Amino acid sequence: MQLRVDALEAHLAKSVAPLYVISSDEHLLALEAADKIRRAARANGYSERDVLTVERTFKWGELLAANNAMSLFGDKKLIELRIPTGKPGKDGGAALQSYAKDLNPDNLTLITLPKLDWQTAKAAWVASLQQAAVYIEIPTIERAQLPGWIGTRLAAQGQSADRQGLDFIADRVEGNLLAAHQEIQKLGLLHEPGKLTFEQIHDAVLNVARYDVFKLSEAMLSGDAARLVRMLEGLKGEGEALPLVLWAVAEEIRTLLKLKSGMAQGRPLGMLLKEYRIWGPKERMMEPALRRISLPTLEAAMREAAQVDKMVKGLRSKAFAGDAWDAMLQLALKVARG
Repeated sequence: MQLRVDALEAHLAKSVAPLYVISSDEHLLALEAADKIRRAARANGYSERDVLTVERTFKWGELLAANNAMSLFGDKKLIELRIPTGKPGKDGGAALQSYAKDLNPDNLTLITLPKLDWQTAKAAWVASLQQAAVYIEIPTIERAQLPGWIGTRLAAQGQSADRQGLDFIADRVEGNLLAAHQEIQKLGLLHEPGKLTFEQIHDAVLNVARYDVFKLSEAMLSGDAARLVRMLEGLKGEGEALPLVLWAVAEEIRTLLKLKSGMAQGRPLGMLLKEYRIWGPKERMMEPALRRISLPTLEAAMREAAQVDKMVKGLRSKAFAGDAWDAMLQLALKVARG
């Protein structure tokens, strides 16, 4: 069944379903929805957790094995299947259809997908999931909606702002909800509940660290390798969380890959930029970046990002020597140099 994301909490308070699917390009909202499902799963006795990520070498038998494996302690299990590309391939599509028809009552499965393009959305495996699962499609927050979204989030922490202040935050974060979320949290820490003045918002939002993780993406897009190295070293020195750095870099790679793939299919860049809500300074950086970076380079970078993610989680990677920060630098430089 289809479920609006704002109805998820009420749904989970009543019961949990055996299968959930979250499809969205809004990573913050998808993460928050997934966290609600995880908490509900734990509260309902799903104490074990398997996480599977569909990469190039992924074997679909792993999903079936996780579904059929008996717990050593007889506990119920949460199985998370992440499909970052949204394209499981022919074998994956067949496996998902089979999986949806034979759900294990001792397991709760959470499948996360990006926003699916119109062609993929018509696939048989998607129809099977929509029929068997609680299917949550989270729409993108358009630029015109962003000030209202920020206002709602401020209200949740007892604060408010006038339209000028909301627009200032919206312009600053350029459509990035994670960045907006961080700015809202910062305002909650700096100021008491109540109405915020424009000066308070202006000073708080502009008072950022010298090495901004989102400026790192700009250095990578512009191909400024020297600045990129300096910024990564600065982020590391300031104790920035590597998962956030990886998220920012992987997000840019994913966006570039979507744009490059769309252009390869003959779609105009302007239309693609509008579809993926890219505007402001980033919009001006995309065209030269796309000319510089080849499609095979982006595809390889996406696979390597998954390897860096393994290293961040303490696992070994065949693709990189050294530590996770070194691997992060190699990945970012690969994209910057094209």
